[in-house]
Amino acid sequence: MSRSSFPTLTTISISFSQLQDKNSDLSLKIEEGFGPNGLGILSVTDVPGYSSLRRNLLHLAPRLANLPTEVKEDLEDPHSRYNFGWSHGKEKLESGKPDILKGSFYANPILDTPTAETSLIQRYPSYCGSNIWPRNALPELEVAFKALGKLIFDVGLMLAYRCDQYVSKEMKIHKDEGLESILHRSRCHKGRLLYYFPAQQGVPDGNPLSSWCGWHTDHGSLTGLTCGMFTRDGVEIACPDSAAGLYIRTRNDQIVKVVYGKDDIAYQIGETTEILSGGYLCATPHCVQAPKGEESSGIERSTFALFMQPDWDEKLNFPEEVHIHKELISSNAALTFGEYSEMLLDKYYHQKLT
Repeated sequence: MSRSSFPTLTTISISFSQLQDKNSDLSLKIEEGFGPNGLGILSVTDVPGYSSLRRNLLHLAPRLANLPTEVKEDLEDPHSRYNFGWSHGKEKLESGKPDILKGSFYANPILDTPTAETSLIQRYPSYCGSNIWPRNALPELEVAFKALGKLIFDVGLMLAYRCDQYVSKEMKIHKDEGLESILHRSRCHKGRLLYYFPAQQGVPDGNPLSSWCGWHTDHGSLTGLTCGMFTRDGVEIACPDSAAGLYIRTRNDQIVKVVYGKDDIAYQIGETTEILSGGYLCATPHCVQAPKGEESSGIERSTFALFMQPDWDEKLNFPEEVHIHKELISSNAALTFGEYSEMLLDKYYHQKLT
């Protein structure tokens, strides 16, 4: 059991019933969690039906990852840069090596086919493609994925409404330009079921902090996260290493470990929301550390994230002062989310397929 040398903080939390009560003002909570001095993360507790939907989906991750290779190959979609269906070993770690420690399954839990327009599918394959489900090999995956994704989406919209309430006290939000409206009309939300393969010898103690997931800041609007589920030989267990988990780099450059309840849904602010809110809502860089030492041998981890993001056609009206990616965005610019994403890919990731 290794100890984290970084402080551990519990997320600011809001109960589902508080979120539902339109008369309650949650601006202070939003500011504490998402504001300029917050951690960029907040959790929602006591969401009806959530814990069983979480368990149902996360238990399917090892079964999906262990399907025969030829079945998983049929679930791959190179055209979307593996942003639909199964992906394993396609992403690179911070070292530049392929990431073979985890497998991912991507799908849009709200719409199976966001558009039939060929030109859009060609231009924005990672947003406009269609879902690929293992309907014969693992039919229950589609049902469980959509059920959990839709619930996290619905609660996320309720939270977005509260974000708009908070931001509108500081700056003018034009009708239909708030976070709730933008997310409600979007067709390109993306769910990601993640499975971390068991390390045979246990992860060596010398591993960097970001051993399971490298440092990054979410690019979209709002990310909904489940608490990870740890299993060994198919049996759910507690994480054997208290230092493993989610780490966040704060606004004043401190690294902290962040925890929230197993039955809570955590939400993190993405860069697009930070830009559109004029910095009143803040995104933070984060990473995930794997369990280390002998006891971590043979441990699998399953988790799920829902990336809520604007529609590819959504006109983003950037404010005068932009402090993220300012070399890409001229002040008061209006780009669509699709155009903005392309610029980011071209500039930072060089992955655009010609």
